Amino acid sequence: ILTILGNSAVLATAVKRSSFLKSPELLTVNLAVADIGMAISMYPLAIASAWNHAWLGGDASCIYYALMGFLFGVCSMMTLCAMAVIRFLVTNSSKSNSNKITKNTVFILIAFIWLYSLLWAILPLVGWGYYGPEPFGISCTIAWSKFHNSSNGFSFILSMFLLCTVLPALTIVACYLGIAWKVHKAYQEIQNIDRIPNAAKLEKKLTLMAVLISVGFLSSWTPYAAASFWSIFNSSASLQPIVTLLPCLFAKSSTAYNPFIYYIFSKTFRCEIKKLQCCCGWRVRYFSSNNSTENPVSMMWSG
Repeated sequence: ILTILGNSAVLATAVKRSSFLKSPELLTVNLAVADIGMAISMYPLAIASAWNHAWLGGDASCIYYALMGFLFGVCSMMTLCAMAVIRFLVTNSSKSNSNKITKNTVFILIAFIWLYSLLWAILPLVGWGYYGPEPFGISCTIAWSKFHNSSNGFSFILSMFLLCTVLPALTIVACYLGIAWKVHKAYQEIQNIDRIPNAAKLEKKLTLMAVLISVGFLSSWTPYAAASFWSIFNSSASLQPIVTLLPCLFAKSSTAYNPFIYYIFSKTFRCEIKKLQCCCGWRVRYFSSNNSTENPVSMMWSG
């Protein structure tokens, strides 16, 4: 519910401000699309299976669930990687160079992200890698246990782990460390904090917001990655079901964090949310006429 409501507010705000959106902000919209897509396509089936105490459906629904999770998960990871790279380029470039990152460039980048994610998601369907049930039996994912059982599973999991997890994560960390060093050097040159330009302060706030989004995503998925990595080298039976279930649930919670981060750090987003609340409410006026200014009485129920 939090994922759908929060990210729907992000998308509604983006649509309303579409003509004012800057190029990097399109990646934020893409991240919201991936989060809400994961919530709509996966969570109802997982919740119903949890109430049923067993997976609903057969192999087809299991493959569908795993494919959607892999697709949206890789898309989110690559979007965060692209956000980090663009923030690094903008921070370390002159104003004229930063303006070269146009909306068309970002649209092409977003298209590449989706194609890249879709390619990895369909590879198990065409014979490289496998999808299978989770150890606790109420969701499905990549068959991590196939790492040792076949050369096919070994090559797929190793390639996926390097190209979809390790490399993007290292890129994100490297970019934000580079930005932090650049900002630190720039602030050292300005002795008086009051003389720091507003543009520099805004850049710092945007960078901090992007860092928190990345930290939230990586922190949510790290326990799941650790449990999956354990199941590669050990039998799934060696872990209690609760030990494998909790990291999976925590990973899925990553889709709900971002709107709260936007609300804290973005004044524009807060204002738009208040406007959306007013638009979704019902105003009832009584005991007053339209032209009365002495005692206008109204009641508002926020949506």
